[in-house]
Amino acid sequence: MKPRHQVSRAAVDLIKRFEGYRMKAAQLPDGRWTIGYGHTLTARGGASVTEQDAEALLLYDLIAVAHAVNEQTYTPLNQNQFDALVCFAFNIGLDNFIRSGVLRRINEGSLLQAACAMEMWRKADFEGERIVIDALVRRRSAEKALFLTPADGVWVAAPSPILRPKVDYDASCAVPKQTPATVMARFEGDRATIEREEGPAPILVAPADEAPSASEQAAAAVGARLEAILPDTPAPAPVVVAPLASRDDLVLPEPPVPAAAVPAAVLYEDFEETVSAPFRLTPEPVAPVTPTPVVEVVETPAPRPFVVEPTLFETATRTSPSVFNLDGFSTSEDVTLSAMDVPFTEPEAPRFGNLSLLVSLGVLGLAMFGGGVLWILTVASGPGFSQIKMFGYGASMVGAICFVVSAYLLLRKLGGPEEGDED
Repeated sequence: MKPRHQVSRAAVDLIKRFEGYRMKAAQLPDGRWTIGYGHTLTARGGASVTEQDAEALLLYDLIAVAHAVNEQTYTPLNQNQFDALVCFAFNIGLDNFIRSGVLRRINEGSLLQAACAMEMWRKADFEGERIVIDALVRRRSAEKALFLTPADGVWVAAPSPILRPKVDYDASCAVPKQTPATVMARFEGDRATIEREEGPAPILVAPADEAPSASEQAAAAVGARLEAILPDTPAPAPVVVAPLASRDDLVLPEPPVPAAAVPAAVLYEDFEETVSAPFRLTPEPVAPVTPTPVVEVVETPAPRPFVVEPTLFETATRTSPSVFNLDGFSTSEDVTLSAMDVPFTEPEAPRFGNLSLLVSLGVLGLAMFGGGVLWILTVASGPGFSQIKMFGYGASMVGAICFVVSAYLLLRKLGGPEEGDED
């Protein structure tokens, strides 16, 4: 029979340290009232309690918690493990404890994994978000330490000189992704308020004398090997490309204006306006320049002769007979053909179809004939297969007809045109 444990003084002191003493009843944000060391069952507004009575109320609340822990755990526990579970269940509630992974690990016999699973219960809902509370992190650590404390007080030596500890990456989920928030619970009259201390997140700096980790050592070894294989080479000098000048920066010289195109009076008037009076020059008369007339010579291309390419029926000049003009079609030697002189003749369709089609039809008919005969001799050879024999007879007849028709048409095509076809 599994022994039933009783709550010891260690569990009571642990709960009192983290719950805190409240002499007067205070209303929680969810509407409930609390008094003493986290007592909520009989707390009412305006009630007060002494420290001795608050401890008595705590012992009264722990009766139900200890009963639930004794009934739900099936693995033998020592007193420290039982006290740690009572503190844990008193904080998270009996409903959460029954469906928690801590109880599941304990009933599986994995006590060390159950102790590590306690640290997962470190978050709480505050101002509409679920955050990691620093007080819960410390409380879970104290409960885990009590759970792992040997009952006889004899600690087993850790084999650190023999086996060097390594980083357990599987326990990364126990490390909070955000900095735990410091939450302060204060009592103003008959109400309990919770405030978060605002401030910059602490920056964790590793000590200077700490030895490099295994990953850092491996990275340094890989870097040294790469430097030995690929020595540093001087980087090529950067190529400086001059910026392209914009359209505004490009100043194109204006084309010279011939003197004959601008009147002489206009030239001298502009010159006199730009030169001041003391330095004005007297222009010399300029002889008028008679512009030379420019005669444009437009070359007209000579007309290209219209040449008609020879066709299969006639040649371009009709000076020689065409390929198919075997009767000596006579025309004038000097007259060229035009596009209208070429007669339009439709190509003659094949008389008996394509030769390859006839050969394919013959091969198909021969195959059907042979298959039908083989079907009759093998598959339908037994008695009572008259209907199956009909299928073989039909296939052989169709094959024979196809073969005879293709052979006939092929012989006619190879024999040449008939006498009545010549005009």
